[in-house]
Amino acid sequence: MSATQPAQPKVTEREARQVAEAAREQDWRKPSFAKELFLGRFRLDLIHPHPLPTDEDVRRGEAFLARLREFCETRIDGALIEREAKIPDETVRGLKELGALGMKIDPKYGGLGLTQVYYNKALALVGSVSPAIGALLSAHQSIGVPQPLKMFGTQAQKDAYLPRCATTAISAFLLTEPDVGSDPARLATTAVPDGDDAYVLDGVKLWTTNGVVADLLVVMARVPKSENHRGGITAFVVEADSPGITVEHRNAFMGLRGLENGVTRFHQVRVPADQRIGAEGAGLKIALTTLNTGRLSLPAMCVGAGKWCLKIAREWSGVREQWGRPVAKHEAVGAKISFIAATTFALEAVVDLASQMADEDRNDIRIEAALAKLYGSEMACLMADELVQIRGGRGFETAESLAARGERAVPAEQMLRDLRINRIFEGSTEIMHLLIAREAVDAHLSVAGDLIDPEKALGDKARAGARAAGFYARWLPKLATGPGHVPGTYRAFHPGGHPDLSTHLRYVERSARKLARSTFYAMSRWQGRMETKQGFLGRIVDIGAELFAMSAACVRAEHLRASGEHGREAYQLADAFCEQSRLRVEELFGRLWSNTDDLDRKVVAGVLSGTYAWLEEGVLDPSGDGPWIADAAPGPSNRKNVHRPIR
Repeated sequence: MSATQPAQPKVTEREARQVAEAAREQDWRKPSFAKELFLGRFRLDLIHPHPLPTDEDVRRGEAFLARLREFCETRIDGALIEREAKIPDETVRGLKELGALGMKIDPKYGGLGLTQVYYNKALALVGSVSPAIGALLSAHQSIGVPQPLKMFGTQAQKDAYLPRCATTAISAFLLTEPDVGSDPARLATTAVPDGDDAYVLDGVKLWTTNGVVADLLVVMARVPKSENHRGGITAFVVEADSPGITVEHRNAFMGLRGLENGVTRFHQVRVPADQRIGAEGAGLKIALTTLNTGRLSLPAMCVGAGKWCLKIAREWSGVREQWGRPVAKHEAVGAKISFIAATTFALEAVVDLASQMADEDRNDIRIEAALAKLYGSEMACLMADELVQIRGGRGFETAESLAARGERAVPAEQMLRDLRINRIFEGSTEIMHLLIAREAVDAHLSVAGDLIDPEKALGDKARAGARAAGFYARWLPKLATGPGHVPGTYRAFHPGGHPDLSTHLRYVERSARKLARSTFYAMSRWQGRMETKQGFLGRIVDIGAELFAMSAACVRAEHLRASGEHGREAYQLADAFCEQSRLRVEELFGRLWSNTDDLDRKVVAGVLSGTYAWLEEGVLDPSGDGPWIADAAPGPSNRKNVHRPIR
């Protein structure tokens, strides 16, 4: 049958980076606004005028949103899902009948064929009623079976699986393992060739969103290298009820209590070779490419959260009085409300812009989508936290308790709990910083990478030096000055009677050049050690995220003004957001070079060595016994199978 299961791969830090590097898209065949921004080039022409959907896309999208809204109002009980930690089966069946499983699937396979823009609007809507349902639909369509098959599947695979995914079959994506997270080089699940027509899967997967109820799985497994097999991490479509698959546990979390997320064990699971997606070794590239647009679903739900936070903040702070005035009229509270309103506007601008660019497919949006995920997840948590503060003790009280004593059941604390996972889902904030930073410095590494690589030969370094000299001789002089220093530039963004957004765009242009200069200086200073300066790289990315959000907010405001849709109000919100964002940008620029990074490293070394163990005295640890990481040794399951497909 299958060969003996190999031990978990032992890899060095360099080998792990090489695996990640091999998986990323190497080429830039289309323009990218965000990539240019990090290079100090403010390409407003790539996003303005704001791209728009076709009339047919709008008609189809709005028609579905109307049906979905009615379904959410009449057939989804978010409080019940929170209380029972489960989405009722009849609700899931209703979503299937509505076509919600096939929002992004082509109509020729039985799907709705919605654009990314309307798919995101649908997720924001349903997620506002139940974030757990939003997560179920997103995991199924953004990273589950439909998207990788759409991009990399054979026609036979599309014909076999997409009609099922569009109507009845829930799918899940299985990459993470008990000891493998964002570092897939150590992936232990194997797919051992069994003759020419099959593979045999063995291993354990953790945090399998939808895995408990899934009918189909996308599984990432390592194919051992052998004769006629190039090997490497490979993607497979697997039937969830295949012999040898056991869902051993349904996980419970601080939020998203209706999430059907579990631990799945594979023991001698035979998968036909025609269920392999793409070539052997292409699994990580498939996963990362899928996520380029798949990541947009998460910030879309963050937009929905921001809209809800704004609604509650407006309604509550207008009726709650302190010292003779509504709390909204006290500056300390008003500043929080302004932050929520301005940030919600900007975040929606970022998501809509990136989504429309994805639909048009004119630009490479890998950085834009990653920035949207990073920025949306961080800012949504801040907005929810501010709402809890605005609500005071009622913000900390559960909706069920509020209702029991006769007040409106506002689930503010649940929103905060539900949103917290978004800073970890689909790439943690820390990993997103590194991923975006790698793309942001791609142009530099392309011309000077060999120059700073300690393992390159002198000849390679000499050639890299020549390339770098030519590139920087042309590039650096352009960073000295630009349109941002010319008064009156971007005058289209200063129509009469509206706030002047052109001054913010000039600030973005100047700051983009400053950001590029800072990056170049850091590379010159640290060279090969640049990749270890994660604090610096994180701040570089955060500055870029703010500049992207400012740009998107201004472009959206002008679009709304030109189309006669709340233009004056949109300009006010964009102006407020840009003023707030500029303060954050200035702080981040200051912390590029004035920070505690070096001191922090010394403290961490002391913590790990036990130097400060005395500081832990005086408390008791309520944690239970057990290993830090569960045993994931291959073999048959000895636990009850809790897999429960919903028919």
